[in-house]
Amino acid sequence: MISAHTGTHIREVEQQLLETSADPGMGAVLMQRAAYGLANAVVRELRGRGLGTYGSSVAVLAGKGNNGGDGLYAAALLARRGLRATAVLTAGEAHPAALAAFRAAGGRDAALGDGNAAELAADAARADVVIDAVLGTGAQGGLRGTAALLFEELQRNRHGLVVACDLPSGIDADTGEAHAPVLAADVTVSFGAAKAGLLADPGADFTGRLVTIPIGIEAALGAPGLRRLETGDLSALLPHPGRRSHKYSRGVLGVVAGSARYPGAAVLACRGALAAGAGMVRYVGPAEVADLVRRSCPEVVCGSSVADAHVQAWLLGPGLDDGAHEQLDRVREAAAAGLPTVADAGALPALPRHLSARTVLTPHAGELASLLERYDAGPGRAVVEDATLAAVREATRLTGATVLLKGATTLVAAPSGTVFSQAEASPWMASAGSGDVLAGVLGALLAQLAGDPGAFSALGLEEPDRWAAIAAMAASLHGRAGTLASGGGPLAASDIAEALPEVIAKL
Repeated sequence: MISAHTGTHIREVEQQLLETSADPGMGAVLMQRAAYGLANAVVRELRGRGLGTYGSSVAVLAGKGNNGGDGLYAAALLARRGLRATAVLTAGEAHPAALAAFRAAGGRDAALGDGNAAELAADAARADVVIDAVLGTGAQGGLRGTAALLFEELQRNRHGLVVACDLPSGIDADTGEAHAPVLAADVTVSFGAAKAGLLADPGADFTGRLVTIPIGIEAALGAPGLRRLETGDLSALLPHPGRRSHKYSRGVLGVVAGSARYPGAAVLACRGALAAGAGMVRYVGPAEVADLVRRSCPEVVCGSSVADAHVQAWLLGPGLDDGAHEQLDRVREAAAAGLPTVADAGALPALPRHLSARTVLTPHAGELASLLERYDAGPGRAVVEDATLAAVREATRLTGATVLLKGATTLVAAPSGTVFSQAEASPWMASAGSGDVLAGVLGALLAQLAGDPGAFSALGLEEPDRWAAIAAMAASLHGRAGTLASGGGPLAASDIAEALPEVIAKL
């Protein structure tokens, strides 16, 4: 499991360690560890691209603070390994000891000033590697003045590898907000722990592949504020039927979905649930939609009464609109049962104002903006997309529910404050019906795992974070299945459901 912390928390831990350490040189030690890890990461990336250290070139864009110091020390190590090293001092000055080490290793530097941004950007753009070491975790806002001009020029002319030192300059380490211009990194080398803002959009757009380098502060960081489930976590958490399992012990999911206008949503939700291993799916809805579900999924048991559907979890809302009055009444009845529930967009208007962690809301950015407006906190879709981490946290605070915000990076926030971030999906999955399949997958997992907290406890995930972890599992499985089904090209939502069994079997 990948653990991430806010930049604010990491800085506080570092400061406390420096204040309590008996070694007055501890700050320099931490910086050297960071620089060593950064330099080695650059060497690995070069070799992965078929380039050696001798004859290659590195340009470091260095700010005046510790982030710039990390970059200059790393560039000094690279120079000693045979790279031609240059530095652009974006503030006209830099960390004195790091700059001295860089010069002693044979590096050449130039101060950024009025009138030379284009020239220095062109020189840097010709390097095999550009290290962005201007703004660190303590920076407020983005690049300004000539530094902003330098980065704008580099964005237009870059051709080599871009490696961000701790985080891309202009990305908020706490929230993931992006303050343009931001130079998109191919690799971000983060020190001590991943920064939360690198695992949330739009920050994740600029992060590239994330590499975390331990520097000796990790044990003091405590519980992470943001987590990402990995392959081993999914393998440990997925339900495993026993020899004497039966359809009822495997999890029964009730589905209230589909309407005269959007009947296909019910089919896709049921297909997603079946593919994710639900022992039984019970569909409750209009006869014409039920007929379509039966033809597509003969395994599904169809009916018209919520009261007659004995289930372990509910999926409510895919394909409902304001005119589906009978279906919305069914949503209200099912929600009142208090069972673990997935509530997709169409169900939101029929839900109580205050919910529990075992209710998982699954909006996209536009739907989340509408949900926040319902609570008189609506900043609009653009603001949600520009600060996804803040928006999903606000939504769970207001509703009391677990909130899954769909997107290129899917975020799941628990009322406790814990957030999960998953990003396995292919961009080709941005197609109609994909979210209905995801809702079905999540509903199936809730039905199967609602009564089995043991595996989650073993990973340190207790109530109410367990519901968020199940939602993160669903997002990860859904993304992996879509990526497999796509193979790099277009796909339909039903293809995601078809690929799910293979993904789960491999896990």
